[in-house]
Amino acid sequence: MLLKDAGRIEALFTLYFLALLVQALIERKLCLAMKREKIQELPLYPEQRQCIHPTTEQILRLFSLAERHKLTQDGHTVQVFEVQLTDLQRQLLRIGCWCRGSRRAR
Repeated sequence: MLLKDAGRIEALFTLYFLALLVQALIERKLCLAMKREKIQELPLYPEQRQCIHPTTEQILRLFSLAERHKLTQDGHTVQVFEVQLTDLQRQLLRIGCWCRGSRRAR
């Protein structure tokens, strides 16, 4: 990637900073939620091994395959295939209060 002027370099560093900030906020929110719920560890590692300090990468990987599909025909919705969440995904949504839709995950 060629960054030919200082403005582009500054913009890239700003975006990088914002990404790190969001990552830190996600990890902090989960850490505080784990303390509040008295959860010592979560099975986020491969083979369901326990994790004491979850990272953003592990959380995003856990939700990476969650998909919702809508079947349409002639512009009309025929059927909606809702997300099938695992127990661990539901637990993370419940303790973290990540979004408004987390209430549906219970």
